[in-house]
Amino acid sequence: MSNVMTGWQAIAFPETLGKVKVGRENQILTSEIMPSGQFPVVDQGQAFIAGYSDATDRVIRQELPLVIFGDHTRCVKYVDFPFIIGADGTKVLKPKEDLFDTKFFYYALLSLDIPNRGYNRHFTLLKEQTVPCPEKDEQRRIAGVLGVVQRAIEQQEQLLQRTTELKKTLLHKLFTEGLRGEPQKQTEIGPVPESWEVVPLGSLAKIGNGSTPKRDNEGYWQGGAIPWLNSAKIHELFITEADQFVTERAVKECHLPHVKPGSLLIAITGQGKTLGNSALIAFESCINQHLAYAQFTSPTVVPDFALWYMQTRYDHLRSVSQAGGSTKGALTCGYLKTYPVPVPSLEEQQEIAGVFKALDRKEKAHKSKAKTLTDLFRTLLHQLMTAQIRVNNLDLSGVN
Repeated sequence: MSNVMTGWQAIAFPETLGKVKVGRENQILTSEIMPSGQFPVVDQGQAFIAGYSDATDRVIRQELPLVIFGDHTRCVKYVDFPFIIGADGTKVLKPKEDLFDTKFFYYALLSLDIPNRGYNRHFTLLKEQTVPCPEKDEQRRIAGVLGVVQRAIEQQEQLLQRTTELKKTLLHKLFTEGLRGEPQKQTEIGPVPESWEVVPLGSLAKIGNGSTPKRDNEGYWQGGAIPWLNSAKIHELFITEADQFVTERAVKECHLPHVKPGSLLIAITGQGKTLGNSALIAFESCINQHLAYAQFTSPTVVPDFALWYMQTRYDHLRSVSQAGGSTKGALTCGYLKTYPVPVPSLEEQQEIAGVFKALDRKEKAHKSKAKTLTDLFRTLLHQLMTAQIRVNNLDLSGVN
């Protein structure tokens, strides 16, 4: 079957496959997968590598490279190294060598639109598809171009992971050792440099929480221009804009506090990962009852330093909220007033905050570049597989 527009063949999926000598003897149960081992295990999951195994008798070595299709997940993977396959829903595919370059075949399957049927099987839908089949040389050129972009995405993801891991390491190190190489002293929050004070948060800031005006009262919401935040915004870390607004009437009748810019917000209730999170607000706003605010009144604290310190206390705050046996989990403003925080010199606070500000910028830059490259990859994948553009017309000199 040919595609008149491209001049390429479009081959029914069942006719694309060659024989592959892979069977149950190469499979491993999920319960048998280990966190480390000699050989990677590839299954249908989102992660490229599911884990590892030392089961040398199950390793696939001879048929490489191969393409993996997740029957339940629709994940497509290209594997060119010795591996063991996961047992559940992992389809191992090898295209006919006279028709396809295996890497091109992998990208061609990625480009197919296979409807999501949840955790049902999808291989039957794949068998109803057709696969574009240009000349082998063009296949290799297309695969080469897509590979350049894919490797650039992987590089950004690796850089992002390293930056995130460095930030986690420094969050622990800098808030216990500081930047001056001082001897440490033991305090209620653990070891800190000798020159640091540990004081209650309430001695540095006014602490309170907000409320939610009744939703069925249009006079509280319609035409409102005063920013109002709920606990969903806490995940932004640095909150620079509001999504919801209330009226002056709501502020007056519901006694909503005006929280000043530079204040610390802390989620005092919440499901999932919300409770215990904190963020800084960059503008004056009202907040709901699930958030507490610490509006700094002392000149001895740098708000950014306080924010980064609170990132190290997330797990502790969550454990405290559960200590009373509450299934929902909650913190109180009274407790937060007594919550101990370290206070080094203003200069050291600014320097530590600067370290994390720089790492935060790096994280955002890697995320942004990875997203841009991912969008480019998706566009190229579609346009190259439908011959809307040709490889010779592309300039990828800026992709690295």
